[in-house]
Amino acid sequence: MAEAGTNIELAPLTTLRLGGPAERLVKVEATDELIKLVRTADAEGERIFFLAGGSNVVIADDGVPGTTVWIRTGGVEERELEDGRVTLTAAAGESWDSLVERSVEAGLSGIECLSGIPGSVGATPIQNVGAYGQEVSQTISSVLVLDRETGEVEALAPSACGFGYRSSRFKGDPRYLVLAVEFALEPSGQSRPVAYAQLASSLGVEVGERVPLEVARETVLDLRRSKSMVVDPADPDSVSAGSFFTNPLLTEAEMAALAARAQELLGPDDRPPSYPAPEGLAKTSAAWLIERTGFTRGFGDGPIGLSRNHTLAIVNRGGGTTSELVAFAHGVADRVEATFGVPLTPEPVFVGHSW
Repeated sequence: MAEAGTNIELAPLTTLRLGGPAERLVKVEATDELIKLVRTADAEGERIFFLAGGSNVVIADDGVPGTTVWIRTGGVEERELEDGRVTLTAAAGESWDSLVERSVEAGLSGIECLSGIPGSVGATPIQNVGAYGQEVSQTISSVLVLDRETGEVEALAPSACGFGYRSSRFKGDPRYLVLAVEFALEPSGQSRPVAYAQLASSLGVEVGERVPLEVARETVLDLRRSKSMVVDPADPDSVSAGSFFTNPLLTEAEMAALAARAQELLGPDDRPPSYPAPEGLAKTSAAWLIERTGFTRGFGDGPIGLSRNHTLAIVNRGGGTTSELVAFAHGVADRVEATFGVPLTPEPVFVGHSW
């Protein structure tokens, strides 16, 4: 059954541990109840904010007006396809890393390199979550949604989801509420070909080789822990929203201008990374840009600062506010743009305020 309360603090429900209260919080644990609640609220014109794992949100100090729906739905179904693949269909409120762990234990290949990412299953298609050479769009076969304009529940094929780099048709568009996600995975004890150079190096293999699923998962977890990118109560640097900025996508001309600017400032031996990206773009490293403008790991003397283990993570050391965090983030982004002419885009969702 749905549970409700008023003036409930939201900070404890987020990985940043920041933000004000929900005017009204409703916890929902069953998908059919979630559908009914949202249909009723939409018919009455009620304002709704959806919260699940709380790992990718920056909530305003003033909190969230209206109703916050805390999605805690659960359940995973397994089905074998005619082509030999196996699908895992998970409710939106399921823990993402628990699903990855289940897939590895079941000998199902395709999402093992996405181990350790905090948050819920329902958030993964919205952000097209990716890491270490894998993205969820590579294995998603269907996204079950509630169309809030029509009130109907429908299954969207990947081609209808508008997946892009850390984006989808769902991001920033309240029309569709993700109810469940179906992943089509390969029955194999081996990982997909390793596509990320750092991971390959840590595994001691060449890019393109495969390794046992368990080895891939544990190596990814070790890498993420070394960067404080696994939520751990014993690690103060994990009190963050993960990578705060996305890696910039640049045109050929913009990449050339960045390379020229870097050579002017840093010399010929320190070049900005450049990786192929869709639509003829190049992806460069936000961390490289931040570090080359003078920010170091652990930068910041106050309650808000950079992680001691990863320059892309902005951490709440305790006693800070969302306003302080946003001001700190702007300071980082403004200096990068002033130095290299490249704007940085926040990855988390801002709730009750804007970037």
